[in-house]
Amino acid sequence: MHDFVHLTVHSEYSLVDGVVRVPALLEQVERMGMPAVALTDQSNVFAMVKFYRAAVARGIKPIIGADLWVGDSVEDRDPSRVTLLCADGSGFRNLSQLLTLAYTQGQWHGRAIILKQWLEPERLQGLIALSGGQFGEVGKALLSNKPDRAPQILEQWLSWFPGRYYLELHRVGRADENVHVGRAVNLASTCQIPVVATNDVRFISREDFEAHEARICIQQGRTLDDPTRPRDYTEDQYLKPSGEMAKLFADLPEALANSVEIAQRCSFQVVLGQPCLPDFQVPEGKGAAGHLRDQARTGLQKRGAGSMTDRTAGTDEYEARLEQELEVICDMGFEGYYLIVADFIGWARDNGIPVGPGRGSGAGSLVAYVLGITDLDPIEHDLLFERFLNPERVSMPDFDIDFCIEGRDRVIEYVAQRYGRDRVSQIITFGTMAARAVVRDVGRALGMPYGYVDRIAKLIPFEVGITLEKALADDEELRGVYEGEEDVKTLIDLARQLEGLARNAGTHAGGLVIAPEPLTEFIPLYCEADGGSLTQLDKDDVEAIGLVKFDFLGLKTLTIIDRALRSINRERRASDVAPILARDIPVNDPQTYDLLKSCRTTGVFQLESRGMRDLIRRLQPDCFDDLVAVLALFRPGPLQSGMVDDFIDRKHGKDSKPVQYFHPTLEPVLKGTYGVILYQEQVMQIANSIAGFSLSQADMMRRAMGKKEKKLMHYFLFLYFIFYFLSIAIH
Repeated sequence: MHDFVHLTVHSEYSLVDGVVRVPALLEQVERMGMPAVALTDQSNVFAMVKFYRAAVARGIKPIIGADLWVGDSVEDRDPSRVTLLCADGSGFRNLSQLLTLAYTQGQWHGRAIILKQWLEPERLQGLIALSGGQFGEVGKALLSNKPDRAPQILEQWLSWFPGRYYLELHRVGRADENVHVGRAVNLASTCQIPVVATNDVRFISREDFEAHEARICIQQGRTLDDPTRPRDYTEDQYLKPSGEMAKLFADLPEALANSVEIAQRCSFQVVLGQPCLPDFQVPEGKGAAGHLRDQARTGLQKRGAGSMTDRTAGTDEYEARLEQELEVICDMGFEGYYLIVADFIGWARDNGIPVGPGRGSGAGSLVAYVLGITDLDPIEHDLLFERFLNPERVSMPDFDIDFCIEGRDRVIEYVAQRYGRDRVSQIITFGTMAARAVVRDVGRALGMPYGYVDRIAKLIPFEVGITLEKALADDEELRGVYEGEEDVKTLIDLARQLEGLARNAGTHAGGLVIAPEPLTEFIPLYCEADGGSLTQLDKDDVEAIGLVKFDFLGLKTLTIIDRALRSINRERRASDVAPILARDIPVNDPQTYDLLKSCRTTGVFQLESRGMRDLIRRLQPDCFDDLVAVLALFRPGPLQSGMVDDFIDRKHGKDSKPVQYFHPTLEPVLKGTYGVILYQEQVMQIANSIAGFSLSQADMMRRAMGKKEKKLMHYFLFLYFIFYFLSIAIH
């Protein structure tokens, strides 16, 4: 049996013509015993990191590449095809630049085209080219009425890819395929160049062909039975085992062997987990760490000047906490990140753009507070720095930053100007075929009446994250029609094959990448014909390769507050009264809480739903901490667990629900929430005080609990017993 490696595979991330899911691809490759596989999505590397990680985890060599359209001009109505594979790092950087050019300068009716004028030898180093079979420029010439042009065209491609160009052969049952193979082999023999067999894979198994065709019809707006629709694919374009490929190309064993040779030539490795932070210009003679320390100490003095003495914590605690955080930040190499965030937030405030006070785990950083990144004192509110940066769990910092929705784009423009437009980009997201939508899509592809399909789709519960499998299990009516009507079964079974596939590319709500070098050194860019540039990797994959994501979130609430303050201050100025600043508004104003307790919260962000108003009515919040608790309680877990009732009853002193701490050391941790474990910080503090965990270890335990990671939970349980028995032995 000849060894063989698949070198052309389109996944679901080709968006138009693939139904291959990356996990299923690697599972099948492993089952077949193949040593390597390539992912060559159409004009993109959207799935590169997901594919690379999954392949490495299974001991399979991942080959990164892309299928490209090549034309003489942007308006080329009949571009040819070529597959480029990355032999090394220079190849990936060149592929990245070509893909970026295709989207930013070569788009034609949604198709990203590589112009021949860009194909220069220095731009193609480190890339191996497969000719594209009968769809490549050489292949088209061989099948034309002037096949004698093919050697001349081939010569041009060989000049671009000397020693790295292969004539690609397909045997998937297309028209003119045998003619192309015969002529291509003769040309290869005459010109002494290699051939390679591929299967132009679009799906995993032959049984997936109908689902693939349904996807094509959905994308084209056609029906499966339309006699006029193009039949560009065959049922043989599945991930064939080596044995089947050996039989297909028994007359051309070198074409199979060359697939393995190409795989061996491709050594590009995706570097993961190495932060690539952008540079922040600091005063001459100072490093970023020294500058951050100076800025933080100055900020602590400014923050403490008027109010530090009024706090329960003394200045010594603040100074000790500040030094501790600075040590961790600088040791982890994130000083530049803090300086960058502080810079653009400071610019926003200086230019009258409202900025949120801070939220998420970043609010636990005192350094962030004294730099003006947040307006929440983490010591006053008992917030933990280790939730944000944990030296025992190296991960990228991530401040969630809210801007007035009307000013957000101005801040992004400032960042682009400061760091370079070629180094700044928004982040891509991918919409998926969700349960209801995919049923409707498949119904149209099957040519079913709209009303009929709509009736079936409406039986699927309208829930976040609902799947067809869960809907069939939970909804008796849907399950009944599925089991009783053959057309419904056909519809839903086909929809299940497509459910969850990537449907389209979009823009992340707030994510922005700032790179230390032009972004094409790291990843290619994508854009719609009339849109701005986006990274070709989603937020998780961007961070995986070390690029730093900054969240620029547009919050309408800040806009409304800003408008209200402007209106109020116009009247105050007219009356010769000093204007009000948002940060000066007291958080414990009794009249405000009277309004809240009366449930007059319509139009109040996060407090206006019917369920929230009911919770407010029962809780009767009368301080800022109560408001924090309300937001924490109004989640499925607390609402379904009885925590809400316990919290309310204990707050109002009902004897039937006395406050219990179970251990004296827990009282300072749980007193503010009446013995109810409400916040993740409390989980960490309990692990710290009871089990002897460091706060860093406690944070890792918290994350394991949140993600239900059983192995880690068992590890921490083991640690707990070790600490417990040691404490007994000591005492």
